[in-house]
Amino acid sequence: MSAHLADVRRTRGRRRAPSPAAGHASPSAPTARRSTLGAVLRAVGFGLSTGLVLLVAGLAVVLVVVPKATGSMPLSVLTQSMEPTLPPGTLVVVRPVAVDTIEVGDVVTYQIASGQAAVVTHRVVGIASSSDGGRTFTTKGDNNDVADPRPVIPAQVRGTVWYSLPALGTVNQFVNGSRSWLVPTAAVLLLGYGAVMMTAGTVSTVRRRRRRAARRRTSERRAAVARDATQHAPADGSATSAA
Repeated sequence: MSAHLADVRRTRGRRRAPSPAAGHASPSAPTARRSTLGAVLRAVGFGLSTGLVLLVAGLAVVLVVVPKATGSMPLSVLTQSMEPTLPPGTLVVVRPVAVDTIEVGDVVTYQIASGQAAVVTHRVVGIASSSDGGRTFTTKGDNNDVADPRPVIPAQVRGTVWYSLPALGTVNQFVNGSRSWLVPTAAVLLLGYGAVMMTAGTVSTVRRRRRRAARRRTSERRAAVARDATQHAPADGSATSAA
């Protein structure tokens, strides 16, 4: 009987392992929060970088690829003569057309003087035909009160406005007026961006591997401690002795 009482006392005297108190975060909670925040920041960074790349690619298509592929000419509206249809800063893409297909209402781009680079983009408000089959065009800005003083001859016409994009005229001036240094600069920036993304990806991969290795080592240590505690714990016997 005494042996049984002593065994019961030993069992009652053992101290149970404290369980985490309710409302208290476990030690891994800060790590989990940091991991979640890092994932959110990486997702935001990836979204911004992807959006920037798509924006640059879209501008390249609109300002360079499409005009080159179709023989068109991107131009920037500088004055208010075509407001509100084409306010200053608008990008217009002018496509060459046959002069005999131009009709009243078309917006044409023509040279101020035949053979010179300076051009104007106005709307055709009248067409006159001569006896020899030639045509001349009367043009007028939508925001002007009177038509342009001189008729436009076919040799001056560069084409009609194919499409326009507001607020991209300034970008067009920058891109097409700075090609001597813009292309090398863009190449350097893209290479730098690629290097940064590769470095960030490598660093992130190394950190994830280190965290996994640290968690694995922690788990192994805890398992070893648990095994050691089990091996050294006194057996829970219920031995009794005869009275």
